[in-house]
Amino acid sequence: MPRDGSATRIRILDAAERLVIDSGYAATSIDQVIAAAGSSKGSFFHHFSSKADLAEQLVRRYAEADVGVLQEGLDVVAGIDDPRARLLAFMAHFEDHADEVMGSQSSCLYVAVLTERQLVGSDTAVPILGAVRAWRQAVADLLRGALGDSDHDVDALADHLFVTFEGAFILCRATGDPGHMRRQLSAVRVLYEALTSQSRSE
Repeated sequence: MPRDGSATRIRILDAAERLVIDSGYAATSIDQVIAAAGSSKGSFFHHFSSKADLAEQLVRRYAEADVGVLQEGLDVVAGIDDPRARLLAFMAHFEDHADEVMGSQSSCLYVAVLTERQLVGSDTAVPILGAVRAWRQAVADLLRGALGDSDHDVDALADHLFVTFEGAFILCRATGDPGHMRRQLSAVRVLYEALTSQSRSE
């Protein structure tokens, strides 16, 4: 059977993701990506028209995977009827998988991309905004169900979870302690638990 080259494309994207996260986009050259992927210049330009095209496809893939992780969490708690229990189970799911997250990556591609002047404001950042909005809507919906009639800014509370993930990546990397991811997610769960408990008692 003829090979469609998808394995080569994935290998190049995997190598580029590691390099961009570790060194930044500007400091990562096409030659470095090719060498890290064990590929060739011809293979690279068969799949990507330029370094900018590589960045766009890389971010799109990462954002789609990120939204996929969100959906996995939603699927896990979909059968829970009580809104508050569903929200807290959703948070517990990510706490339980925090070590896996940190074991598979030391930082987040979003941070690497959004600190690069060449990429901020370009179409490369568009998928990141889509992922931010997907997380906000899903978590805000969980919070609305758990909080009921409340004056709390549920969108801001939902964004706080996304911010926690990104901030925890930086904290873990700065300190060399991957356990910060679990601890920070636990802190958000406790916050959500207290807010929803207070709303029920009012």
